[in-house]
Amino acid sequence: MAIKLIAIDIDGTLINDQREITPATKAALAKATASGLKVVLCTGRPMTGVAAYLDELNLNGQADQYVISFNGGLAQSTDEHPIVEATISFDDYLDLQNFYRKNKVKCIIETSDFIYTANQDISPYTVHESDLVSMPIHYRTIDQQIALRNQMEIGKVMLTDEPAKIDAILPKIPAELKTRFAFVRSEAFYLEAVNPKAGKGNTLKALAAHLGFTMDEVMAIGNAQNDESMIKVAGVGVAMGNSIASTLACADITVADNNHDGVAEAVEKAMTGNY
Repeated sequence: MAIKLIAIDIDGTLINDQREITPATKAALAKATASGLKVVLCTGRPMTGVAAYLDELNLNGQADQYVISFNGGLAQSTDEHPIVEATISFDDYLDLQNFYRKNKVKCIIETSDFIYTANQDISPYTVHESDLVSMPIHYRTIDQQIALRNQMEIGKVMLTDEPAKIDAILPKIPAELKTRFAFVRSEAFYLEAVNPKAGKGNTLKALAAHLGFTMDEVMAIGNAQNDESMIKVAGVGVAMGNSIASTLACADITVADNNHDGVAEAVEKAMTGNY
């Protein structure tokens, strides 16, 4: 069946290690959109970290183009009309924050406008995330966050700490919290928690249904654990050459890495049906 929608992760997939879309990838995506394929950026980033790439691909501000952010917490047209919204309640966030604080690891929350941290000693990984997604950091104590709770729409909670600390805490997460959050490791130093109804796979399925596409008509391209749910549900799941082992194992095909136009290779396969 012909591919009608291509879902593409950003970090480690769409962009190279210099955070750039290569000319070959840009040309391939322009050709795909000109032919009528839907190109959907599907990322853990908030919209502040996606807009510049949508602009570069001439996809922003349009009623008939779409984007998935917050690891599936939000799907919307690029002119900001929501299709799927699966946010985190403030009470659920507080319970997860309490667990993290007891275990002496640092976390942040991301809303549509700001990163909030209750850690006065701000993690360098939080600073990295702020730079990556073009979103300012607000230090607020837990009490100050509680006072702001009605103004916060939480897209995700991120553990931002040393990889060894994240490795150590993973087996300690209570089963009860695992029912209230979906946890995905987007980087060695990030563990992301989203609404369990979210996830890239679930939200991609909802978007495809909204557009009248079957999943056989969808290609999904990624490189990390948080991409695996969409790679598994897509008719053609694609792993980048720089993917982690578990992502490679669940994909239907593998293409070149993010520094060697792997996305352009996948898009060409989608357009020719040669996969």
